[in-house]
Amino acid sequence: MAAVFFTLLLLLPLPPYISSRPFAKTPVTIGVDKNVVHQNGGSITVNQSSNNDIQSSNAVGHKERELDQNTINVHPNIQNGHEVYTYPRKTGQKIQNNSGTEQTSSETSQNNGKLAHHLPDIIIIGVRKGGTRALLEMLSLHDTIATAQSEVHFFDSDAHYQQGLEWYTSQMPLARPDQLTVEKTPAYFTSVDAPERILHMNPSIRLLLIVRDPVDRVLSDYTQVLHNQLQKHKVPQRIEDLLLRDGELNLNYKAVNRSVYHPHMQRWLRVFPHDSFHIVDGDMLIRDPLAEMKKVEHFLHLNPQITEENFYFNRTKGFYCLKEQGHERCLHESKGRTHPNVAPEILQKLCEYFQEPNRKFFELVGRKFDWK
Repeated sequence: MAAVFFTLLLLLPLPPYISSRPFAKTPVTIGVDKNVVHQNGGSITVNQSSNNDIQSSNAVGHKERELDQNTINVHPNIQNGHEVYTYPRKTGQKIQNNSGTEQTSSETSQNNGKLAHHLPDIIIIGVRKGGTRALLEMLSLHDTIATAQSEVHFFDSDAHYQQGLEWYTSQMPLARPDQLTVEKTPAYFTSVDAPERILHMNPSIRLLLIVRDPVDRVLSDYTQVLHNQLQKHKVPQRIEDLLLRDGELNLNYKAVNRSVYHPHMQRWLRVFPHDSFHIVDGDMLIRDPLAEMKKVEHFLHLNPQITEENFYFNRTKGFYCLKEQGHERCLHESKGRTHPNVAPEILQKLCEYFQEPNRKFFELVGRKFDWK
């Protein structure tokens, strides 16, 4: 009789407070704009356009986040002995840990040391020949910065943009959870499509723009093209022939157009507010890099790490190089090339032409620069 009783007892359903499987982890709540996603070890789908589109399933080991029409599938893989994931990250997002207290994503790094490819938190949008490479290299001195070394051209190239955010994320460097990812593509500044496309990805993105004296930028632009043509064994045009048409300044010359900053800045400010931008003085970055980088650290809310010990003046090259953990490194030999000699009367025409565009740019950004 007792055996029959115990057999029947085993067949009865378990009460709701008794689980027949291992205890599930405490759910983690992640805020994404106005949407909230509950993560319980399963897959996650986030559609930022509608709260009704949030779904969660229990497919363990697989995470998905859908951003508009671009879906990023996250699968762990092993690289250099580390578990590596690829997924988007929203800067400073609040994560509720198991104790019920909120942390920012950077504060949870001690609990999750996995390397991952993230969408960028910071983009250097320009300007071409303004010092973007120097700025990127100096930013990489900071321990909480991970930099993409190649110019991705995602937002200014239709072919790249059509490959979606998953492809874009794969171009980013591996980063720890406490690191901010930085991408630079100077062509974004003059691109018609880039501002809206970047806004579509992340309206909270932080944007760095480095500018320099427009006349010097024109000469630097020409110098780069000149060396590229010489490497291809092409006969380059003289700068005078490019700058002048019938004795007047050639306003159709691309190098001149790229130095007119205000129409491009107007386009960006129609999409992003002023406080999304920090403008780096490229001329000052050459003369006093530490002072400029302190301003960048402040804008990005980074703990101050970059010091005068990270810089030394290379007399051979004529500009500052970097020191990090006992190692010295300078920018590529293509940087800091000597500009061509230009007749004073042509330089004067350039200076006079840029006076009005410069004034408009100063008004837009609310500051002046010491330009010719």
